[in-house]
Amino acid sequence: MVAEEKVFISNENLIIEALMHKSASERGVIVCHPHPLMGGSMHNNVVEAVVRTFAAENFTTLRFNFRGVGASTGSYEEGKGESCDVVAVCRYLQQSGLSQIYFAGYSFGAWVGAMVMEQREEKFSYSLFISPPHNYFPFNFNNLKNKLNLIICGNSDEFCHAENLKKRIKGTRAHLEIISGANHFYWGKEKEIEDILRKHLVKYGKIFCEKKVDFK
Repeated sequence: MVAEEKVFISNENLIIEALMHKSASERGVIVCHPHPLMGGSMHNNVVEAVVRTFAAENFTTLRFNFRGVGASTGSYEEGKGESCDVVAVCRYLQQSGLSQIYFAGYSFGAWVGAMVMEQREEKFSYSLFISPPHNYFPFNFNNLKNKLNLIICGNSDEFCHAENLKKRIKGTRAHLEIISGANHFYWGKEKEIEDILRKHLVKYGKIFCEKKVDFK
């Protein structure tokens, strides 16, 4: 079990509820949860699997509730407000002394991350999408071609069609991993997510460590 402490992050006139695991390295990751209106929160099996993996690799981890979820104030804003939440959380990590900030977004969280990547010049040191629901949200992968590192999806994912995704990410540098027998929710497949992510971080970690970010 990952040791985490509850923190509250200011975002203009809102407060963001988060759980943070601290490590001694300069690397940190923010982990974004699925759709708030469909029960998504930071207390999610996929979010927790990602946190476990990064914590085991000596990262500071920060998972949080988007506005209107849990103890986070405010209300759902169709992705626009949630993208501001992501930037606020990144600034919090940077102000905590971290120079390398990784991004991990699951489902709706991936779409919010995509908007942040498109709207801002800053690149995350590393970015991971799990089941980006491109069947339902307007992902523009062409705008992410140099910003996206790894995508994980299931071959039975009803919101992220794997074969269509293969076509849509052509021309990007993203590595795609497809988990056999997994649908959008990954129940019983969490260990496979962890194994894929861990291998990718170990293989390419030195490259990513060179990328530092600035969200000031």
